[in-house]
Amino acid sequence: MFSDISAPKGGSTLLCRPTEEPAPVFERASPAYNPCSERFGVGERNFNRQYAHIYAARLMQMSPLLKERARRKWGSDVLIRKLCDLQAGEQCCIVGTLFKRMELQPSILKEISEEHNLLPQPPRVKYISDNDELILEDELQRIKLEGKIDRDRCVTGSVIAVFGAERNDGKFTVEDFCTADLPEQSARPALHSDKFVLLVSGLGLGSSRGDSMLGLQLLVDMVTGQLGEQGEQSGAAAISRILMAGNLLSPSTQDKDASTKAKYLTKKTQAGSVEAIRLLDELLLQLVSSVPVDVMPGQYDPSNHTLPQQPLHRCMFPLSSVYPTLQLASNPYQATVEGVRFLGTSGQNIIDIQHYSCMNSHLEILEETLRLRHLAPTAPDTLGCYPFYLKDPFILEECPHVYFSGNAPVFETKRLTGGAGQEILLIAVPAFHRTQTACLVNLRTLQCEPISFSAFSAGDEDDGEMNISH
Repeated sequence: MFSDISAPKGGSTLLCRPTEEPAPVFERASPAYNPCSERFGVGERNFNRQYAHIYAARLMQMSPLLKERARRKWGSDVLIRKLCDLQAGEQCCIVGTLFKRMELQPSILKEISEEHNLLPQPPRVKYISDNDELILEDELQRIKLEGKIDRDRCVTGSVIAVFGAERNDGKFTVEDFCTADLPEQSARPALHSDKFVLLVSGLGLGSSRGDSMLGLQLLVDMVTGQLGEQGEQSGAAAISRILMAGNLLSPSTQDKDASTKAKYLTKKTQAGSVEAIRLLDELLLQLVSSVPVDVMPGQYDPSNHTLPQQPLHRCMFPLSSVYPTLQLASNPYQATVEGVRFLGTSGQNIIDIQHYSCMNSHLEILEETLRLRHLAPTAPDTLGCYPFYLKDPFILEECPHVYFSGNAPVFETKRLTGGAGQEILLIAVPAFHRTQTACLVNLRTLQCEPISFSAFSAGDEDDGEMNISH
């Protein structure tokens, strides 16, 4: 039996199983926390604007960065031209936004044809083909690109600088190109003890898989100190925060006809999700009574469909919302924990780039978006987003220390070092309902390791894997 002695306010406490001797009490670490996601808030929600404004704002914000990067790479005297000033045969640099013309790209006309029971297009994992074309656009004109640039790797919406010359046929031959690369990074404070942030995504509540719920309850019990021996409980006390990166609900809670309807006709909140939300509230109640939890929405959660997704409403969590340790966050997410800057999404931006490029690894795409200095370059072309007018909030103005994406097929991590000494931990957080795996990030060392419960069976508690460094 366990008795909950933690309170909604103040510090939290982990409990041990009562024995004949007084059980030790492990105080949980309480690191400084500062949410920094204000830039992803949507105010008036005016959808009457055209999406051309966000492309114009993106190019205007990033042009100075690309010009500076071009001068560092190709020399301070490199000739930087507008498209309207190009002269055939003249070597120069152009800064613009990529547009990738793709004949396999889905269109709304095809979706409407499916409504009328016409022959639908076969679903594809990749929409790239040998007939794709790369076009560079600036404020006034556009030009087709050829030459030394990987067409299949590029995606629409990326702002880059290309170096080369215009041919007599009106096409631009690329000799080299560059991206904005990593932004500047603030110094990470030196910590004297191990403190962990636990990342988990893709809980998939509302599905019929019992093993997924078993693994999830084990994770909750481990974090709250109700699983394992005293050494493991002591290690669990070092988990100072939990971050849930989207897809809290299962796709099965969505409308069964969603896959055959046009996206603008699909209802996001279905009756099947009500029970899943109630179950999520009960799980959160167990967690927030012991540790602060940040909850991000995802593709299948009852939030707005377009990025940035706004926080889930507190009225959906009558049990857990009374605790100040529950933080309902946006997607994308940005916060500072003990001086370590976290930035990430629930994975929609990464999955969309995967469909429209040759890149397959979530980790590879994470690094690519970091070097492009943009969280979601394919928005709004193939990824829905709010029609921002004056500023593109997805541009990275400061380099994070931890950069993650949720709902990946497998766990992956990598330490990336920038040219100016930036150190970034990249994490592909796997979908828990498929992998039974979460991730632990050590704020002191910036190392990440998985915690897996896939080996657990009901007949043998010792089979549960909990690899916690402390």
